[in-house]
Parts: sequence; C-alpha cells; structure tokens
Amino acid sequence: MALREERQEKKRNRGNGIWAWAAGLVMLLSKGKSVLLALLKFGKPLLSMAVTVGAYALIYPWTFALGFVALIFIHEMGHVWVAKRRGLPVTAPVFIPFVGALIMMKRTPKDAATEAAIALGGPALGSAGALVCYGIGHWTGQEVWFALAYVGFFLNLLNLLPIHPLDGGRIAAAVSRWLWAVGAAVGPFVVWYTRSLLFALIWLWFLWEMYRRFKQNRSGGKPHDAEGVYEAVADPALPSWYLSGEAHRRELPFTAYCRLDGQHTVEFWWEPLSFRGQLEIDLPCTVNRVYIRQIEGPDENGNVKLTVRMEGQRHEPANYYDVPARVRWRFGMMYGGLALALLYMMWLIQETGLAHPG
Repeated sequence: MALREERQEKKRNRGNGIWAWAAGLVMLLSKGKSVLLALLKFGKPLLSMAVTVGAYALIYPWTFALGFVALIFIHEMGHVWVAKRRGLPVTAPVFIPFVGALIMMKRTPKDAATEAAIALGGPALGSAGALVCYGIGHWTGQEVWFALAYVGFFLNLLNLLPIHPLDGGRIAAAVSRWLWAVGAAVGPFVVWYTRSLLFALIWLWFLWEMYRRFKQNRSGGKPHDAEGVYEAVADPALPSWYLSGEAHRRELPFTAYCRLDGQHTVEFWWEPLSFRGQLEIDLPCTVNRVYIRQIEGPDENGNVKLTVRMEGQRHEPANYYDVPARVRWRFGMMYGGLALALLYMMWLIQETGLAHPG
C-alpha cells in the first residue's frame, strides 16, 4: 500500500510540474512578452559585462575584477542618468575588455552646456562609487577595497583630461576651448606616465580631429549620410519597368526640420506610389539630397521595399559654444574641484600603501 501511494504521489507531482511549465510558457507568450523584450534589450550589455569581468579575472583576483567592472558601470550610469534628465535618448552601456565601456547618444546635444553636463555625470558618479569603496576599505580593513578606490579615482581623473573623446574634452567645450590646447600639450606626458598604447591612440585621434575641425571650419562641414528601409504598396497601373532594377537612383522631394523634442528629421515623398516617409538623423545636418538607392519587389501582395538614402553635411550651429558666463564658471569650478579632489584621494590612498589589487 505504501509503495502504491508513493507512485501515485510521484505521478501527481509530475503532472503538476508539466502544468507549471505549460503555465509559464503561456505567461511568456502572452503577458511575458515584455520580459522577453527586456532580456533581449539588456542581454548584450550583460553579456559584455560578464565577458569583461572574466577577462580581468585572468589577471587580477575575481573580487577586484568584479568590483572594477562595477565601477565602470557606475561611471557609465552617471552619463545615462544626466542624459535622461536632459531628454536625450542613449543606448545601454557596452563593455569592451581592457578598454572600458561606452554608451551612444541617439541624438546630439543642442549645445555645449548640455554636452558638458552629460560628460560630467560620468566622472562625478564614478568618483562617488570609488569613494564608497574607500569607505568600505576603512570599515573592513580589506586591501582590495583600497585598490578599487585608487583605480576608480585614477580612471575618473584620466577621463577628465581635456582631450576628445574623453569626458574632459567635452566638459572643456563649455568652460574654454583653449583647454583643448592644454590637452594636446599634456598628452605625451600622460602617454609616457601610463605606458598606454590605447591612450596614445586616443591622443593621436584627438589631434587629427582638431585638425579636421579646423579644416572644416574653412571648407565646410563633414559629409554625413543616413539610410532607412520602407515598405510601400505598388500601383498596379504603373508599367513593370518603372520599378525594375535594384541598383538605380531616383531623386525624391523632401523637407528637413527639427521636431519639438530635438530630433532632426527628413520627410520625403514619392508621388507615383502616394508614399510619404520620415528618416531620423542623429545629428544636425544640412541635407543636400534624398533618393531611392534600391528597390525590391513587388512581392505577391504588390508591396515594394525601398531603401532611401540621405546625403548632406554635418552642421554645427554657430551658437553651439555660446555658454553664459555664469554657466562657464559653474562648470569650471565643478571640473577643477573634482580633479583636485581625485588627486587628493589618490595621494591619501598612496600614503596608506594599500592600493594593490592582490
């Protein structure tokens, strides 16, 4: 009797398990779509974060590797938080082993002050994270926390150098562009001190960008293009040759404007198909032309797929760097004050002699 009851209990549990899996599947296919979308959205950042932790763990203790990547994440979240407050959409951070992490703005800031605020958010929050590590180190007495604090302070200080694309180069735009000359001058000394090939490449790229910017101010803006794919219903009355050929060009009339939310947009239309479309541009641009670059179809439903291309030149508003004096002073004081605070904290940790990952 006991054996029969045990078998019946296992059968009931197995049935309950099947129903539980079925219920979970139904939930994911109906109400759980948002969960799946969230996993797809954040899967790449989480995967890159895990890979980066693993890469650093090959060299340093895993506790240091995990804390180091967490500090980079906190730094990037500072950028994201300020960008969201300023109404600018950004991508999730993507980690690159032995390089760092980056976020991409889906729309350019409207002025240098906005760009500086977003840039300052990273070192500010990142320094706060390093300060928390310093406090935990004093509380626990574990050297790894002092090492994390020191590295965090150092990396945020390095990011404050007035060199594009580092945060300091973007902050300098709202303080004084003469700081870029300072960054160009001190770059070789930083390369010598850090022995970093990556920083050497960043400094050389910065010099090239400064040359190109100077040249473009004389000759015009940098070329820029954007593409979009659209679907339209083909008019059956049109002759077959009208839509033939995938690699042909067809100029389209267009109107370029900036929406109230700051998004630059090109609206175009194709009268024979009564089709109107919009192409969003990620930065201010003088549009020269809009044309169909490729046509696919029509399919069995009479739909054609259009690849529309915009070509133009980047446009930097003349008043982009017009920052009020009080705003310049405010950014200058925060910029200089944060740099001095980071230097002091690095000196303080060096005095303890505990800034070693191992």
